[in-house]
Amino acid sequence: MKFSDLKPTHFLWSVEGTVATLTLNRPERKNPLTFDAYVEIRDTFRNLLDAEDVDAVVITGAGDNFCSGGDVHEIIGPLTKMDMKGLLRFTRLTGDLVKAIRGCPQPVISAVQGICVGAGAIIAMASDLRLATPDSKTAFLFTKVGLAGCDMGACAILPRIIGQGRASELLFTGRNMSGDEGERWGFYNRLVAPSELLSEAQALAAKLAAGPNFAHMMTKTQLDKEWSMSLDAAIEAEAQAQAICMQTRDFERAYKAFVAKQKPVFEGD
Repeated sequence: MKFSDLKPTHFLWSVEGTVATLTLNRPERKNPLTFDAYVEIRDTFRNLLDAEDVDAVVITGAGDNFCSGGDVHEIIGPLTKMDMKGLLRFTRLTGDLVKAIRGCPQPVISAVQGICVGAGAIIAMASDLRLATPDSKTAFLFTKVGLAGCDMGACAILPRIIGQGRASELLFTGRNMSGDEGERWGFYNRLVAPSELLSEAQALAAKLAAGPNFAHMMTKTQLDKEWSMSLDAAIEAEAQAQAICMQTRDFERAYKAFVAKQKPVFEGD
């Protein structure tokens, strides 16, 4: 499958070089998610495991906002009428979206502007890197609607990004985290002017897509796998991962380029 030919129903998709851009595209409602959107986005990231023409992904929202979470009328309303079996099917689906983003081998960058709340904040959290505008408002607002803050892996992932105390505050209160707070706390890698946000995110993605892609995949894999490892196990896992990377032609290319005083051109093999 060529991902440059992908024509999704519930979001926009474009590929420039080997950088894919996924745009949540319901700007009139601040880009909320529907049941079908969850499924299609999850399946897209799952399928990226076998992609040969995509080496990095940018997620953004149309208009002036990133994502307002689950659509109040198309998701929240129906959830109040579901039995436990249906509810668990839905919550597992949303968790599968996070696992798909974390499980795809490509670096994923969220470009966040304006509203980024609920499931939108989770998508940003699940990404590998996050750029935002100063006016961004990010909230894990599940308690605001009577739900627990432990949604879609937030209690596992968010403390690892910003620390236990700050994560606890956001997950208990559901309050907005400003762009400035997000950058100071390490949730956002940097703040960018609104007019430059998408181009900056795509430029960063292109830089990563230039390789070494196999090594990036190994890095992302180890960042995930080592959460539950002891230090000894993590060091051994990294020794094995690095030994594998040392067998790649990209490693050899980098050495030859250094000797020749040139910039290496990576090819991902």
